[in-house]
Amino acid sequence: MVVFVDESGTHKQADHATIALVYVEVKDLEKFEKEVERIEKSLRIRYFHWTDERWSTRDMFLERLLGLRFTLKVAILENPVKLSESLETALKHLVVEGNIRKIIIDGRKPRWYTQRLKKVLRDKEISVKKIITVRKDESSPGIRVADCLAGLIRYYYDHPVSPAKVWYQRLKKADKIKFELTAF
Repeated sequence: MVVFVDESGTHKQADHATIALVYVEVKDLEKFEKEVERIEKSLRIRYFHWTDERWSTRDMFLERLLGLRFTLKVAILENPVKLSESLETALKHLVVEGNIRKIIIDGRKPRWYTQRLKKVLRDKEISVKKIITVRKDESSPGIRVADCLAGLIRYYYDHPVSPAKVWYQRLKKADKIKFELTAF
């Protein structure tokens, strides 16, 4: 299993910040990434990024994502003072599986940061072989999916009466959202 982590809304002074963890089974990782790339190609976009897309493109991207195999766990945090500590706390509660091969986090972080996360998980008796960080422009399709879902869920919490509400409900109905942690 590979876990992709992306946060959304951390730059804002108001509303919510969301940390979303997208879980993809390792045996389907290549197929998943190829399908995401195929979706992007069919939408005539190079890379999906939540803030760069209009709602019509977001809708088409999300519609096609629903057909892929993944599950999602979400932590909703209201303006965390220290994002790195909030991410650690969220990971303590959200990462409970023992067969995680790799965690890929969006955004370049120093080596000490990834080592600290490894220790946090090890203290919980969860072993992760690799924790790496990547920038969006060199990211994998899984990170782009995490970006999409984190953006969607943050938008839903900031604007409960919006197109995001429909997608949030569809994700829940499709059993994609496995766990939510809300900390206000």
